[in-house]
Amino acid sequence: MARIAGINVPTNKRVVIALQYIHGIGATKAIEICKKVNIPAERRVNEMTDAELTLVREAIDKDYIVEGDLRRSVSMNIKRLMDLGSYRGIRHRRGLPVRGQRTHTNARTRKGPAKAIAGKKK
Repeated sequence: MARIAGINVPTNKRVVIALQYIHGIGATKAIEICKKVNIPAERRVNEMTDAELTLVREAIDKDYIVEGDLRRSVSMNIKRLMDLGSYRGIRHRRGLPVRGQRTHTNARTRKGPAKAIAGKKK
């Protein structure tokens, strides 16, 4: 297994796909990294040399915020919103949808399983 940014990326997958296992790197950034380091898109991780792996690691460390640092900055941003008492912060605090979705129906991912209300049905 190749280890990049503290994550064991799968060796039998293409490099572009394997890089997406790192939190903070999606399809666009993975392609961008491969172009920077001059790795062909069809190359697999187990076919990469140690020098290429080192170049990929350095490119990620230098140019991108990934894994723990990214998770920390996102949670700090949410905490800041909650401390300010902004509308978005209040929605985060209450565990409700933050980006304007309806809550009368749906929103079960944020609200959790439905709770029965006594005496509701007539």
